[in-house]
Amino acid sequence: MHIHILGIGGTFMAGLAQLARAAGHHVTGCDSGVYPPMSTQLEAAEIEVIEGYDSAQTAFEPDCYVVGNAITRGNALLEEILDRGLPYLSGPQWLAENILKEHWVMAVAGTHGKTTASAMLAWILEDAGLSPGFLVGGVPVNFGVSARLSGSNTDTPFFVIEADEYDTAFCDKRSKFIHYRPRTLVLNNLEFDHADIFSDLAAIETQFHHFVRTLPRHGLIVSNAADGNLERVLARGCWTPVKRFNDTAGWRAEGNDVDGSLQLLHGDELLGSTNWGLTGTHNRSNAVAVLLAARHAGVSIARSLAALSRFKNVKRRLELRGAVGDVHVYDDFAHHPTAIATTLAGLRSKVGSNRILAVLEPRSNTMKLGVMKASLPASLGDADLVFCYAANLGWSAAEALAPLGERVIIEDDLGRLVARIASTACAGDQVLVMSNGDFGGIHEKLLAALAADVSAQEMVSQQGREEQRQIDD
Repeated sequence: MHIHILGIGGTFMAGLAQLARAAGHHVTGCDSGVYPPMSTQLEAAEIEVIEGYDSAQTAFEPDCYVVGNAITRGNALLEEILDRGLPYLSGPQWLAENILKEHWVMAVAGTHGKTTASAMLAWILEDAGLSPGFLVGGVPVNFGVSARLSGSNTDTPFFVIEADEYDTAFCDKRSKFIHYRPRTLVLNNLEFDHADIFSDLAAIETQFHHFVRTLPRHGLIVSNAADGNLERVLARGCWTPVKRFNDTAGWRAEGNDVDGSLQLLHGDELLGSTNWGLTGTHNRSNAVAVLLAARHAGVSIARSLAALSRFKNVKRRLELRGAVGDVHVYDDFAHHPTAIATTLAGLRSKVGSNRILAVLEPRSNTMKLGVMKASLPASLGDADLVFCYAANLGWSAAEALAPLGERVIIEDDLGRLVARIASTACAGDQVLVMSNGDFGGIHEKLLAALAADVSAQEMVSQQGREEQRQIDD
């Protein structure tokens, strides 16, 4: 089958493209401004990507067009497809009908932590020799790709998928996860997000309720007992066994960020422990959830804990991009106030009293609408200084971040922003860049600016030493 994918550069659609290619299909696609890591993965998979959405692409005459949820009415290629009555499907529907129906689907849903927890679960199964397929909204370092049909064991029944609540396509406004029909489901947390498609929290809860209704009686739901919103979803109707975590009388994880310890407990009973490279209570919560999910697939707690000691997280999740002159530059996907606060808390526990310079791009649709701007100052509490890129916002970043006082610096020009960060940073500082996009390549630009400053300082120092030597002579 030849499929042509509209919006192929998104994390989900790029993953779908790789799965389709691995399954033997002929895959082409189109998008605007595709950037790494998805552009490099598509290139490595030898998938042709066309820039833009020219209607002339119908000359490819594929068997089916797969339409991403970023594609809206008015798109030239989509309008041509509709006018000519050509066959099309949404990405989640194509995935469900052509890939997932053959597998034991293990889904991870929730407002935060989906990517990390999905990567953890896939790695545990891989480490246990189960060679799962997976589709994750990021690049797990242990695998180096965001999606895989399966490993060496092509008969594996398991497929791990990050189950996103965002809508499916222009023609299907249900959440994408409705299509996945999992047997094992992790529910991490639930709060208001995606203000561009959901009117309020209740609307999101309804989609999660619809998702819960699709699980079989012999499946398993692993749910966060500390999240009242999830409890409310389950109370609306649940026909599948539920194991709750983050319950003081039940399953929970403890640990210490300083020594990297992680313990799994049930009540007062210690069931096992390990040491790992992740920090923060949010990651320990992710860990206990996937330990229970992996046990449903037959992996023992001891084996899963051992696997977590070898887990290397996901790119763009507190990822160190480089260090210059003892200034460390991190990249993180955080774009929701809760995720921002959680990421900063994790970095604070890691670096102690060292200064944290938070660099924020409010880029998501929800952020651009300004729906959560009132929550931003509190979410940035662990930062010593905040640099906000305010280009293309429909609200005043200066007004929203005013409670931070002199700790905040706002720029609408990327070059000036980089220059101000570089001139402010000093040895020992931790620069945390947070955005759900490529942020104009700010990481490389900032590292280059820091390196230039160090070189200039070294040149001045060298000149000073030379002048002093001449005086001494």
